[in-house]
Amino acid sequence: MAHSVSARKRVRQNIKHRAANRRRKADIKETIKAFDDALQAGDKKKAAEQLRVCYKQLDQIAARGTIHKNAAARKKARLAIRLSKAGA
Repeated sequence: MAHSVSARKRVRQNIKHRAANRRRKADIKETIKAFDDALQAGDKKKAAEQLRVCYKQLDQIAARGTIHKNAAARKKARLAIRLSKAGA
């Protein structure tokens, strides 16, 4: 257990940051799932629109530091490949 005031504050901050990070990761999973659903339905136009939303959300999450910027870039590349393969 934290004893100093600063350590107790750090524990409180960590709890808040962890909750925010988990929420952001859940949001991106939901967005990617919507992209997958559009792709499975065969709606290329909707899938492309969802891809743009995924890109924006991944960039924002990476800017906040929830995920690394290279991890966001990797996810974006893999999503783009899935869209291009569906179009082929």
